[in-house]
Amino acid sequence: MKQLTEGRKMFLSVMVIFVIYAIIFILFEDYDRHFLMPFKETSDWHLLLFSLVVMAVLGVLLHRYSLRMDERINQEQINKETQMRRELTQNISHELKTPVASILGYTETILEHPEMDATTQRQFIERTQSQANRLSSLLQDISTLNRMDYAPEMITMERVDVSRIVNDIIMETALAAETKQMKVYNHLPVDIIINGNDSLIYSIFRNLMDNAINYSGESTTIELLAYEEEKEWHFTFSDNGVGIPVEHMARIFERFYRLDKGRSRSLGGTGLGLSIVKNAVLLHGGTITAQTPPGGGLCFKFTLKK
Repeated sequence: MKQLTEGRKMFLSVMVIFVIYAIIFILFEDYDRHFLMPFKETSDWHLLLFSLVVMAVLGVLLHRYSLRMDERINQEQINKETQMRRELTQNISHELKTPVASILGYTETILEHPEMDATTQRQFIERTQSQANRLSSLLQDISTLNRMDYAPEMITMERVDVSRIVNDIIMETALAAETKQMKVYNHLPVDIIINGNDSLIYSIFRNLMDNAINYSGESTTIELLAYEEEKEWHFTFSDNGVGIPVEHMARIFERFYRLDKGRSRSLGGTGLGLSIVKNAVLLHGGTITAQTPPGGGLCFKFTLKK
């Protein structure tokens, strides 16, 4: 069923009011609503006819206005999307320049200095590989966001074992967490099953885990909780680390938004992780919020429909 536009909703709402008025006018002679009485005077029928004509004229005018209203809303939406795409393109171009320039710089240095000793050459090659990996991650994140934005119907939904995915992620990131003397407490039930996309569900929890490990600080604690309702699962992903200043909280899900750009890039971040998290949650019919708990740190609360 085609969704009603704002203009159509306004038009139908006003017309329903007029129809109700006409019905009441027919059923009741007076407006104190004490009794029913059919029309006895010709003037009553003339007044009813006049009301119907007025209603028809207003209906035509309202219909035209609703069309213009929808056109204006659509144009504003197009302009907004165009501006967002322009800004996104500029951000992508800016983010791609850094690793590409680094790769070109390292490879040109190696080619122009064939006499370079093996140790220095290896260092340059390792730096080149690091930048290439960052470039690959950036392109993969952009591809994931584009798929959710422009081809959500192409994303397959199937039976997904969320508990298994989270356990796999904890094992994959165990060394990084141990290096920073972090503890991970997974209190999720063992049977969380939803109808979703396996890759995107993985992206949600992996990005949250990487974000906590990279930015919450050392010797911190990460905790995962969940509880079930009739149609959805509620998740809490929190840490007791350094947290995020209040003035930045409203923008942490924006694409390429970073609190500390230099530090984020040095840690390999693409600036798209939390944006992927939010879009993936929304695609699965859920909602997500971020807040700073009273004891400090950062807490994400989100839902996923079953």
